[in-house]
Amino acid sequence: MPRAVPAVRAPAPWSALLALALAGVLLCAPARAGNQKEEALADAVRLALANSIRDSRPPRPAFASEAERLRYQDWLAQMSQRLRRKLPDQQVREEFLATAWYEAKRAGLDPAMVLGLIQVESAYRKYAVSMVGARGYMQVMPFWTNVIGDRDRRALFDMQTNLRYGCAILRMYIDMEAGNLFLALGRYNGSRGRPEYPNAVLAAWNNWKPAAPL
Repeated sequence: MPRAVPAVRAPAPWSALLALALAGVLLCAPARAGNQKEEALADAVRLALANSIRDSRPPRPAFASEAERLRYQDWLAQMSQRLRRKLPDQQVREEFLATAWYEAKRAGLDPAMVLGLIQVESAYRKYAVSMVGARGYMQVMPFWTNVIGDRDRRALFDMQTNLRYGCAILRMYIDMEAGNLFLALGRYNGSRGRPEYPNAVLAAWNNWKPAAPL
């Protein structure tokens, strides 16, 4: 029996619109291992996702206070130290972390959880390609560029594009599953209802939680 997982905190404004679009829409996917599966999305859901992907603003975090900015800098320093072996170039590493933080927050996700998912999906390899064709850090399936993007599959190897797609899709699945992260992670992997993938991501999540509350 899957262990209970706390619901993810309230989504960002664009994903709140997505949650409304998903209300009353029932989407079923086979519970078998694999990658994200193409599903029949309601027009409102597709539009909300497409709008979130089209927003090309660079990842420039804004902070309500100096204390918030300092907490972010502390988080960045901690995560940079942990990621040094995977991404040895400091500039690449810090750009990656800043983008992951920005896109996670934008989608109403915990950045530590997103980093754990990336660890499981691609082991932080920008150009990773799975046996079924999923691409990049968050192993996004190319069909998504047809459904909500501009059909440019090569863009899934762009760091910000890949992280934006991945975070937006995961947010959609969480809303679909009414905040049940265990089921949403299974759906992200195409294995809804099976414990292996959600358990792996939840375990990896712990590797990216700050050493002290921020």
